[in-house]
Amino acid sequence: MNESDRHHFDLDEFARQAMIDRDMLPDFSTDVNEELSGIQSAPAPDPDLRDLRQLLWCSIDNDDSRDLDQLSVAEQLPAGQVRIYVAVADVDGVVKKGTAIDDHARHNTTSVYTAARIFPMLPEKLSTDITSLNQDEERQAMVSEMVVNEDGTVASSEIYRALVFNRAKLAYNAVDAWLDGRSEAPAPLAAIRGLDENIRLQSSVAQKMRERRHELGALDLETIEPRAVRKDGRIVDLELDLKNEPKELIEDFMIAANGAAARFLESRKFASLRRVVRVPKRWDRIVAVAEEYGEHLPADPDASALEEFLLRRRKADALRFPDLSLTIVKLLGSGEYVVTIPGSEPVGHFGLAVRDYSHSTAPNRRFPDLITHRLLKAALAGDKPPYSIDELRQLAEHCTEKEDDAAKVERLVAKSAAAVLLAPRINERFDGVVTGASEKGTWVRIFRPPVEGKIIHGWEGLDVGDKARVKLVGTNPEKGFIDFVRTGK
Repeated sequence: MNESDRHHFDLDEFARQAMIDRDMLPDFSTDVNEELSGIQSAPAPDPDLRDLRQLLWCSIDNDDSRDLDQLSVAEQLPAGQVRIYVAVADVDGVVKKGTAIDDHARHNTTSVYTAARIFPMLPEKLSTDITSLNQDEERQAMVSEMVVNEDGTVASSEIYRALVFNRAKLAYNAVDAWLDGRSEAPAPLAAIRGLDENIRLQSSVAQKMRERRHELGALDLETIEPRAVRKDGRIVDLELDLKNEPKELIEDFMIAANGAAARFLESRKFASLRRVVRVPKRWDRIVAVAEEYGEHLPADPDASALEEFLLRRRKADALRFPDLSLTIVKLLGSGEYVVTIPGSEPVGHFGLAVRDYSHSTAPNRRFPDLITHRLLKAALAGDKPPYSIDELRQLAEHCTEKEDDAAKVERLVAKSAAAVLLAPRINERFDGVVTGASEKGTWVRIFRPPVEGKIIHGWEGLDVGDKARVKLVGTNPEKGFIDFVRTGK
């Protein structure tokens, strides 16, 4: 591909076609738009809602996020305990089951974040405004209130609906720089008296919760997620999106809130839609990977032993740790949605080391979360479940399938963007790690830039986790192909 072709390749249209090819809806229908035109604002708050507007709520999200799903705040209690509140947008208050907007969301099941553009699950008029927990706006929300002990365990939890008010829209990177002492407090944070102390309290309790989960075997993984950098409508670079303390803070609170939602539904004898990662089928290969580092793992799957191995590797080689993490993620296998019936033993989430885990904290972006909110509302009101068990099972299978489709669209568009960037670098050599090896082919992720391609020659004997020296021999943005040959030098 020459320079002229690079400039004329329409990545936006390519992404749209990729959606269609995976039976996903890239555009909102006439019915959706007509329905949307009749929605001018959120409904008046239910008078029976708890009024929590006085709390120091804030959102922490990506710099460019406009669909704000959750707020958080902390309260110090006696004896070292901390009360954590997590408020989640009440999307169901606007998007009712069986409407045209709901049908679109039910079909796609998720927002799709490609290097070219975002395909939102809900129209942006809703997800970035009416159903978003925007700064300086009153909103209805589903609240998880959790009391956390000094050792990071959750002593109790409660679910209810409330009225909330976002006092500050904060961004991960700015909050991280402030917490780390590298910069002054972000303006929205500095403007609210006491919010700085509250964020520090949230950070402290989140660290304790994280440490507790790791003691139980939660895996400390850190994969590299490149984000496209656009200029004048074109992809000009891939930028690493690394973990930091505020991201982990929100992750820890969301894990806790998702667990609280699952346990609440179980306590009300409601079936629930759970997010699970099963015991890995390729544990033998994980053991082999550990042996390559001179480490020994037990023959049977053991999350705690795997976590201890990962912690040692992070300390030994932090620079290459994301590559090992990527290998382990691939070998653990994909997550899936399943239905848990009250009284049955949940499958659990191997990677998070939790027994009870739903998805309930991102209803603007994920349909399973909207399903969970509808179940929670029915349970709170003493009504019958809005979905039958058979319907939930069908939805679990569909949501798993469409999440996989969405991931494939995102990967394909990311590869196409990378192919455009790498086109001028044909015949250059790169170091990488093998990320996939099956009868379908062998894939490698090079380190700089962090992109994945197929080894079309010299792949014999390679397996997931192996290091490889490769030469770039071809790119095809239209097909999302990046082709390498193994050089060994």
